[in-house]
Amino acid sequence: MTYRVALKKSKEGFAVWVPGLPGCWSQGESEAEALANIQEAIHEYLEVVGDILEDAEIREVRVAG
Repeated sequence: MTYRVALKKSKEGFAVWVPGLPGCWSQGESEAEALANIQEAIHEYLEVVGDILEDAEIREVRVAG
């Protein structure tokens, strides 16, 4: 699966986050390190979401826009 990430250079290196996954952030000293770190963060984020949703009933809603 592919996720769009936002990358921003900072004094410490690079900050990176996934706009589609609230709270999914990471960083790295280089762009390559930040991107590798966000891949791991996405994986961990999705594991937690999977655990939370394990016993939940899932529905879909359509939003006009």
